[in-house]
Amino acid sequence: MQNKYRQIQFFQGETGVLETESGALIAARGVQEVIADAQIAVERVVMPAPLLSKRIKRHSLPDGGTADHLVYALGPWLAELFPQQLMNKIVATRQEVYHFGAPQGDTRFAPPELPVWADNSNNGIFYGIPDIEGAGFKIAIDRHGPVVDPDTMERQLTPAGIAEARAYIARRFPALASAPLIGGRVCQYENSSSGDYLIDRFPGQERVWLIGGGSGHGFKNGPAVGKRVAAHILDAKLAVEPRFSFATKGTVAARTVF
Repeated sequence: MQNKYRQIQFFQGETGVLETESGALIAARGVQEVIADAQIAVERVVMPAPLLSKRIKRHSLPDGGTADHLVYALGPWLAELFPQQLMNKIVATRQEVYHFGAPQGDTRFAPPELPVWADNSNNGIFYGIPDIEGAGFKIAIDRHGPVVDPDTMERQLTPAGIAEARAYIARRFPALASAPLIGGRVCQYENSSSGDYLIDRFPGQERVWLIGGGSGHGFKNGPAVGKRVAAHILDAKLAVEPRFSFATKGTVAARTVF
C-alpha cells in the first residue's frame, strides 16, 4: 500500500485494508436536498416533553394539528428533553474537526489520489477526507471529548486540539507538516453507553419513539435509521432489535460499536 499511496507514511508491521467502493458524504448538501425534496420550511420549534398517558391515541402538535405517532430524534438534545429516562444514557461530547490546506498545485491530497481514510493505531481513531471541492484536507479524532451542554458549549477550536492534529499529520502525512489551518468547526457526538443506536419506544408508550445515540455516525446512517423507524410505525408487530433497545442503554460508557 505504501507504493500506491506514497503521500501516507506507513511504518513497519502495520497492515491496512483498502475498500475500493468507499466514499464520502457531504452532510450540508445532503440536508439541503432532503429539505428541498420534502418541500418544508426550516424553523426551530420548541417541543416540550409530552405528558404521556396510555389512554392517549392521538397527540397534539404545537401548530394545532395532531399525530398518531411521535418520533423524537433530537441528537444531543434528546437527553435534555427526557432527563428522567435518558440522563447519562445519551451523553453529548465536544468534538473538533480541522481542515488543512495542501501546497498549491499538489494534487496528492485530493481525490482520486487520496481516499477517505481511518487509522486506529493511535489513541483513538484518527480519520480524514481528502480535499473535496476546495474544503481542504480534513482530519478529526473519533475519541470522545469532554461532556458538554450543546446549548452553551465553547465553539472555538482549542490550541491543544490543533497541536494534536498537527503532530499526527507530521507523522502520517509528512508533506503536510507545515500546512496552514484553513478552517475547522466544533460539533458534538450524542453518545450511548455502547456506541450503538437507541431506536425504541418511550417506556410504556406504544406510539412515542426515542431515536438517538448516533455516537458520531448519525448523518451517514440517518436514512437507514429513518427507514427502520418508519417500518416500526407501519407495522406495530415489528420487534425492536435488542441492540437498539432502551433496556441496553446504560449509564457507564462501555463502547463496543465504532
